[in-house]
Amino acid sequence: MLIATCLALVLLAAAIAAWPLWVRWRRQRIAGRPFPAHWRGLLRRHVPLVSRLPARQQLRLKALMQVFLAEKPILGCRGLRVTDEVRVTIAALACLPLLGAARGIYPELRQVLVYPSAFVVDRPIAQHGVQHDERRVLAGESWSQGQVLLAWDEVKRGAATPDDGHNVVIHEFAHQLDQAGGPANGAPALATAQDYQRWSTVMQREFDALRWRLAQGEPGLIDAYAATDPAEFFAVISELFFERPAELAALHPALYAELRGYYRLDPAGWR
Repeated sequence: MLIATCLALVLLAAAIAAWPLWVRWRRQRIAGRPFPAHWRGLLRRHVPLVSRLPARQQLRLKALMQVFLAEKPILGCRGLRVTDEVRVTIAALACLPLLGAARGIYPELRQVLVYPSAFVVDRPIAQHGVQHDERRVLAGESWSQGQVLLAWDEVKRGAATPDDGHNVVIHEFAHQLDQAGGPANGAPALATAQDYQRWSTVMQREFDALRWRLAQGEPGLIDAYAATDPAEFFAVISELFFERPAELAALHPALYAELRGYYRLDPAGWR
């Protein structure tokens, strides 16, 4: 009995140790498959931002998309039918933030829920010592429980207009990166304590400057929603980083430099 138990424990330990290798092997197989021709057509028609990427980055994006779509279920809600257009559009935009750094394929994400249009979410809030639900109408939401919720009409609009600095998919998947390992707080996982210190200094300065500008009623590149809290600030500036990188770099160079270091990408140099 003791020998059998020990053998079972050895086999279990071996399986646990081998699991990452098996996942890596499986992902390499999926990424190595030919990218479907009709998916390429969908990218050209519906996600024009992809055409700006250098050829090498386009190939990497397509490989990431294939793994993402193999591992992350995309489910239609409220009658939405999940077509290839839905899947390819969401996967392309969700994988953009993964292009530069090897940080996995959103390891905590279990599924993407897609609604035809804006959806209602009840959020618990405390007011005057009493907790109650606040009903909000949203175009996107990222949950730390492993779900991303998206409104398809907003996904389409954001994908079709890659220069306006608003993209709900990039926004919500920036939250997923921020939520890795804990609640979103505007400080995603960085390599060193020095990186965190520099990030905190730059982000706090820019966040305070945004709030000051809004209090003065002055216009600016960064949307007012970014002033909600540090988590929303990170998500909003991530949208700008991918959609209006040259303007972000010119107007907020320190901010752009932090995002460039985190994402390990320099979209201001893309055509």
